[in-house]
Amino acid sequence: MAAVDNKRQLKIKTGVVRRLSKELVMYEKEVTDGEAKLVQMKENGKDEYDIKKYTEVVAESRAMVPDSRNRLRKAVQDLDILLEDTSLSDAAEYKAAQEIRDTVTV
Repeated sequence: MAAVDNKRQLKIKTGVVRRLSKELVMYEKEVTDGEAKLVQMKENGKDEYDIKKYTEVVAESRAMVPDSRNRLRKAVQDLDILLEDTSLSDAAEYKAAQEIRDTVTV
């Protein structure tokens, strides 16, 4: 029963790491795109209210980057703990988890 539970946990943690990794990339992209749009808005002389509101949007995205990075770091640590159990090394879930772990850097 423990092996089945570990396989299930591996699958869950792998999904969490995959999702948080994508989330971090999207927030970082949102910040860079937003900053570029802000520069463009200022150069085009857009309304100050619009610039102020969009600045707040970019600031919210910028604040999410460290939070996402911390959540990803914690999820990777949890996955690493599960990967220490090599008794499942022949399972597809273990191989998928190892593959995701090898691609994610924090």
